[in-house]
Amino acid sequence: MNEHYYKTILKPIITEKAAKLKEEHDLLCFMVARDANKIEIRKAVETLFKVKVDSVRTINFRGKMKRVGKSVGKRPDWKKAYVKLKEGEKSVEYFEKI
Repeated sequence: MNEHYYKTILKPIITEKAAKLKEEHDLLCFMVARDANKIEIRKAVETLFKVKVDSVRTINFRGKMKRVGKSVGKRPDWKKAYVKLKEGEKSVEYFEKI
């Protein structure tokens, strides 16, 4: 497999909202590289998880400003992708069952 796909999809987002979307609408949530476009995200998901992708939606998030005493810092900017699987595709399991 191409190592570029692993740099495109950084990690899955596992929250209650993401779990509900996965069960009800076959939507997967991923944190992706900020410079990745929808076509690259689609190819990476199809190659890594061996599923067919119907559509990809992306959202850019700005990092929040944080303060600790006098120090001021900023969390990094990041990008989220919602990937919809085609009808009849098997659901992707992020973790193997023990």
